[in-house]
Amino acid sequence: MAIKNLVQTFGALSFALVPFLSAPAEHAAAPVAEVTTLADAVGLVKVTEEDRTGYTRTKFKHWNSGDDAGDGCNTRAEVLIAEAVVAPTVGAGCKLTGGTWVSYYDGQEVTSAGSLEIDHMVPLATSWDSGASAWTAARREAYANDQGADVSLVAVTARSNRQKSDQDPADWMPPSPEARCRYVGEWVATKLRWDLTADDRELEALKVYAEGPCEDTIVRYAPVA
Repeated sequence: MAIKNLVQTFGALSFALVPFLSAPAEHAAAPVAEVTTLADAVGLVKVTEEDRTGYTRTKFKHWNSGDDAGDGCNTRAEVLIAEAVVAPTVGAGCKLTGGTWVSYYDGQEVTSAGSLEIDHMVPLATSWDSGASAWTAARREAYANDQGADVSLVAVTARSNRQKSDQDPADWMPPSPEARCRYVGEWVATKLRWDLTADDRELEALKVYAEGPCEDTIVRYAPVA
């Protein structure tokens, strides 16, 4: 009887432990967002010489199926839907009709999705210069379609996007003065999120804004693993 009771007790104990032993491991927690002043954020950006050797735009696959592979929309369309101030109608094949957007680079209100372009905050060519040349193709695709941070991709007028091209803040800033501190903060946040570097001219330009008109700007970023 004593042996039987012992077996029953051990069996109950084993059963009680099963959920703890067999429970699947939890997913790693998402990186905690860092919050700092623009000046301190600029101080975290590493400085190197730029090198565009070997760059082609096709090395950054975009647009892919986006964050929701089942919605029929690619990354471009998902960003447009997310950034609309008046939501567009989403039709078959993710055709967007109606809707309103504000292109913050130049303050223009836009009512046609076709008049907008999705700008990579740090352009693909500039990211290549700044470290992406050493990445895998998968990481470059993730960068080119990054919706994990609101600042990585932005819907703006085609004109302002093409004026910017692949220039960094040493050579181009948004034409709207009210947009510039936001722009510098988002540029630095993207560099830190993806551990991208800057060259000397770029860093000096960022410091001018960080120590002058944008000294109160706050930068938030979550590093990508």
